[in-house]
Amino acid sequence: MANKVYPDASTALDGLLSDSMTLMSGGFGLCGIPEALIAAVATSGVKDLTVISNNAGVDGIGLGVMLETRQISKMVSSYVGENKLFAQQFLNGDIVVEFTPQGTLAERIRAGGAGIPAFFTKTGVGTTVAEGKEVREFDGARYVMERGLFADVAIVHAWKGDTEGNLIYRKTARNFNPMMATAAEVTVAEVEELVEPGELDPDQIMTPGIFVDRIVHHPDASKHIEQRTTRPREA
Repeated sequence: MANKVYPDASTALDGLLSDSMTLMSGGFGLCGIPEALIAAVATSGVKDLTVISNNAGVDGIGLGVMLETRQISKMVSSYVGENKLFAQQFLNGDIVVEFTPQGTLAERIRAGGAGIPAFFTKTGVGTTVAEGKEVREFDGARYVMERGLFADVAIVHAWKGDTEGNLIYRKTARNFNPMMATAAEVTVAEVEELVEPGELDPDQIMTPGIFVDRIVHHPDASKHIEQRTTRPREA
């Protein structure tokens, strides 16, 4: 078996990135984002990217870094309300946004990974979400057709993984990362804790190593908080 472990994020992405490619980026808000891999994409200089991600990070963090470098031309997203730069670029016409309801986005990615080209859902029927899409009636109810999503490269973040690519995600990071790992030609994972094969509890593995092509150890991952709420400490 070829060695899947690379010494750093830039090396792990070597030969995978190109202009106008489609990139999936895991995480939910700032939880479980592949921050080291995002930074490596930003420094690579590739441009005109279509990025599939639940959100666009915040200003200066996560995908917000790639907005600053203007490498993203299209976002397929569900929630982008935390990023002022994103809003500015969208309103100026500098970036195209394909808004997708959050559950639909998750299912589009899962479908892409499962080899399902399209499916029908009630969500979005009668709204702008359904414009230009096929609407069909099943059992007296109307459903809109949504296409599965599949990327050239998926970058994901896992709490723990082994050198064969088996991955375990922790808490909120389970959103989008596991399904994205299955829905790309190449999946690159950054892991906080890297162990040898056999050290993971098989019952806890969420992404089998067969889906993961490259791994980078990132033990000092930042734990960002999007909105910090505090109160005075009691005496």
